[in-house]
Amino acid sequence: MSTTVPRQTSVGPPTSEDKPEGPIAAAIIAGGVGALALGTLTTLAEASAGVKDFLDFYDPVGPLSGKTTYAVVIWLLAWAISHAVFRRSQYESRRALAVALLLVGLGVLGTFPTFFQLFAAA
Repeated sequence: MSTTVPRQTSVGPPTSEDKPEGPIAAAIIAGGVGALALGTLTTLAEASAGVKDFLDFYDPVGPLSGKTTYAVVIWLLAWAISHAVFRRSQYESRRALAVALLLVGLGVLGTFPTFFQLFAAA
């Protein structure tokens, strides 16, 4: 008695058409936006005493507490908004990665002391 298992010919690896890549692209781009936000807030805090005071949530930490808090809030908002925009689209992940790498690069630049000290308030 041998039993034969029917062969399934239509099952294969999932294709890119099965699920949209928009949510993935949204998460990648949002990470870049969050990094850019941190770099921008760091530079703005150095350039303006008012911004520096505004970002000082907790005295022992200084304005770093506000910079990181706002950067995380901006990242989450960017993720939510971009997810809503791209959730059903076939946004190309490579293009999203290129955009995110550019944004992360600009964000990292904004956190380097040699850069943000160029904008120091006199």
